[in-house]
Amino acid sequence: MYVLGIETSCDECSAAIVEDGRNILSNVIATQIELHRPFDGVVPELASRLHTEWISQVVNAAVMQAGIRKEDIGAIAATAKPGLLGSLLVGLNFAKGMASVLDVPFIGIDHIRAHLYAPQIEHPLEYPYLGVLLSGGHTVICRVDSYDSIEVLGTTVDDAIGEAFDKVAKHYGLGYPGGVMIDRLAQKGDPMAFKFSGPKMNSSYHPYDISYSGLKTAVINQLDIFSTGKPATPENIAASFQRVAVGMLIKRV
Repeated sequence: MYVLGIETSCDECSAAIVEDGRNILSNVIATQIELHRPFDGVVPELASRLHTEWISQVVNAAVMQAGIRKEDIGAIAATAKPGLLGSLLVGLNFAKGMASVLDVPFIGIDHIRAHLYAPQIEHPLEYPYLGVLLSGGHTVICRVDSYDSIEVLGTTVDDAIGEAFDKVAKHYGLGYPGGVMIDRLAQKGDPMAFKFSGPKMNSSYHPYDISYSGLKTAVINQLDIFSTGKPATPENIAASFQRVAVGMLIKRV
């Protein structure tokens, strides 16, 4: 059976055709990065408006690249949560309307759960396995026991790791998306130049929970002074920040 998948949870409009659950026949992505770059982040209203303009073309391209007809589609799935409300509604309404016209089932998808199962397409995994979800909006460590059983072991109590990277990058004028910019700078810096540290989580939190708010604030507040004999260059700040941010996560995993 051919399934059409539609994703519009944030700033990328994507559609794919999958055959029998594993064979990806097409995967078309219309990215908005360059259009949001001047704002140093995603502008929700702009994102949803662009999805409205592009979604029909993206879906048509996915069907064409798969070499099938729309009438061959047996089901349509679309991201239902989480995400930007306006962006989600564009994909959901389009998918529901198309499913109604074709008289096929519509399936709403939690894209966080979908990330946990996506590796199964190319690399079948044995249960249980550990899933680590990292993005601009989420930092989650999960134990996956079966298709219907997922246990959240730890999550961020404030900023997601991607959000922290974006905010630090924005403060230092590095541009968007921040993760890529910080990583490029970090390759040229000294990761031990600044002794940033992660927070001490109190007993009210789960042992695997993580917090990036304090680290983010410490990095943003770092002035251009000498520390441990190293100048506060963007390269050294980026390298030191990345060392701690990633290290906090690795420790919990």
